[in-house]
Amino acid sequence: MKRTVYKSLRFLIFLAIGLLLLYLAFQGVSLEKFVASLRKANFLWVALALFFAFIGYLSRAYRWRLLIKPLNYDPPFRNVFYALMLGYTANFALPRIGEVTRCGSLRKSDNIPVDSLLGTVIIERAIDLVILLMITVIIFFSKIGFFGAFFRKNLFRPMLEQVEGALSVSLLSWIIALAILAVVIGGLWFLFRRFSASPAVVKIRKLVRGVVYGLKTIARMQHRWAFIMHTGIIWLMYFLMTYVLVFALPATSHLGPIDGLFLLVIGGLGMSAPVQGGLGAFHVITTLGLSLYGISQSNGVAYAVLSHESQSLFAIFLGMISFIMLMIENRRDRKAKSQAARSGPYQTENEQQNQRHGLSQTHPVEDHQR
Repeated sequence: MKRTVYKSLRFLIFLAIGLLLLYLAFQGVSLEKFVASLRKANFLWVALALFFAFIGYLSRAYRWRLLIKPLNYDPPFRNVFYALMLGYTANFALPRIGEVTRCGSLRKSDNIPVDSLLGTVIIERAIDLVILLMITVIIFFSKIGFFGAFFRKNLFRPMLEQVEGALSVSLLSWIIALAILAVVIGGLWFLFRRFSASPAVVKIRKLVRGVVYGLKTIARMQHRWAFIMHTGIIWLMYFLMTYVLVFALPATSHLGPIDGLFLLVIGGLGMSAPVQGGLGAFHVITTLGLSLYGISQSNGVAYAVLSHESQSLFAIFLGMISFIMLMIENRRDRKAKSQAARSGPYQTENEQQNQRHGLSQTHPVEDHQR
């Protein structure tokens, strides 16, 4: 009961934050101008963006399967894809819960340990973060004069202010903080040693070992070039599904490829915010980024809505299809196991053949009379 209440509160809190950000994005926007912008949209470009997104999903599922194989498991590609899409859909319920959800889905369908799968997900996220940082550097130096002001104001300056604020803290405060950290670490170490045989500690150790084992898959991978290729395909699809969408609106159709990379980066920052599916955060930062080009707030919000809502609805749709397909497969597997259990190993070959051809074995006398 308490766990259900806690989950409900978390959902409502994150949803409230997302709705607040969404309100801020729409604040001051004329509803008439916003609707007029959407009416001018060419939805063929939206459909093309969704096509690129689908290719990206397929490639991401294949890349994840390459990371799973060194764990000595070989799940079918369809199960990996279903699990991935279920994870994307779960992110609209609670932020970042999708990573655990997709691991749990593969645990149920292919009996792969969740802790090891979490290690492969961490590898994925680390690689994608490095690529996102590389793209940020490319953008910054490609148009340093144009984009520099945005990054200095919205990214680098806030980070610098936080660092300066941390450094301005007195030496005594640092000593106290380090002492508290040492006490916490020492206390945790003592508890682990003292209760090393308890089920909770054993479970935590097993989880840590599984994650570390999963992290080592990158070193044991046999198809590294395929992994690199699919990583490139994933980010190419991310770029294309972001860039082609600018042609859907007349107000954004003049933007170039570097501008598309810029939208990809700031959109990624918005999607990583701790709210359901980047709700509100994506709209705020994308509208703010488009304002650098002199694009009005109503047109900026229109682009953000087209991008976020189309991708979100598409991901939820694929997640629902994946859920249904997994239910069908699970039911089929249970039926097959049930039939195998009823047939039993003691049946003769003739009996099994007759059963496959639909002949009755329960009333042999009646069959003989017929």
